[in-house]
Amino acid sequence: MAVLTITLSVLLPRKVSGDQMLNRSRWMMAGGTALMSIQFLLQYLLKLRMMGVTQAVMVNLLFFIPCSWLFTLSIFNLQHEGQIRRSIWWNGIVTWLLVVIVLIVAAFISGKSLLIDTPEMRIAEYISALAYCVMQVNYTFALHRGNQQLTQALSNYYDYDTGDMLRWMKRSVFLLALVAVGAPFLIFSKGLLLFGYALIIFFTLYYLVFCFICYCVSNDSRRVSEAKANADETKMEEERSQVHTMTEEERRRIGLIVDDWIQKKGHLHSGITMQEAVREMQIPRYQLAAWLKTTEWELFNPWLTHLRIEEAKRQLKAHPDWSNDTIAQQCGFASRSYFQQVFKKQTDMTPAQYVRECKI
Repeated sequence: MAVLTITLSVLLPRKVSGDQMLNRSRWMMAGGTALMSIQFLLQYLLKLRMMGVTQAVMVNLLFFIPCSWLFTLSIFNLQHEGQIRRSIWWNGIVTWLLVVIVLIVAAFISGKSLLIDTPEMRIAEYISALAYCVMQVNYTFALHRGNQQLTQALSNYYDYDTGDMLRWMKRSVFLLALVAVGAPFLIFSKGLLLFGYALIIFFTLYYLVFCFICYCVSNDSRRVSEAKANADETKMEEERSQVHTMTEEERRRIGLIVDDWIQKKGHLHSGITMQEAVREMQIPRYQLAAWLKTTEWELFNPWLTHLRIEEAKRQLKAHPDWSNDTIAQQCGFASRSYFQQVFKKQTDMTPAQYVRECKI
């Protein structure tokens, strides 16, 4: 945890200098890893597990709740470009304050110190663990909605599969929720069960921070920001036009423009984005987005992939001797491997199998 804190606070700034959003998430992550470092240090120096389970559980809750809150906020910050709602901020703060109050009240009722194992303190810690669980589950649903919005924005902007960019976020959200749900049941466990739960916690935090660092040093954050900006601008264009439903006449008109663009092979340009496509079609983004919603594909990437696969089928029939590299290049796919992957997914056959089927 200390090494991760140093990496986030000292080494990573060289890669994210000038990006306010990434810097903000970086400091939130560094705050979380620093809290975990302090927690582990206290556990070791004070030998809390040797003193009693209750003392260790109390320290875990008091440190891990704000730690989990900071990690969650860092993901929210990435999802919403720094625009975090006040309710998201206050959810974690209120939960932590509630836990502190419950623990103090339990100590007052029992008439003994917080470091004394009493029935009242155990009940208070169960309540605290449940409050932490509720907090993180609420965050999980909100983070899941944010991931869905980003996934849709990416699919409606780029011409290739962008699922890998956000997969680490989805897994991290799931793991944080798993840790929180297990807290009320496992905080007082012992032996292998406790050891296994501790490993899950450590793996979750390490995986989250490591993937965040990789996300920062790659171009993924820039690509996600571009896709989200495109989605926001498309929405603003629609609001300014004050047209919320596409008429049949308008749908046919956009369809003719799209067909003309396809006839000119615009869909076969590798690396094209939705913004570039509408520039070539000379129509507003919101009109193409609205037209796509009337199709079975709904979004830019699935629609473009379908067109390219159909073109690949025609090319394979006409030129069965061509290599997959050539077909991929002719049909706008970024690489041979991506072409083979998408073709297999769409047709349940490899390109070679498709050629053999056509010969029969």
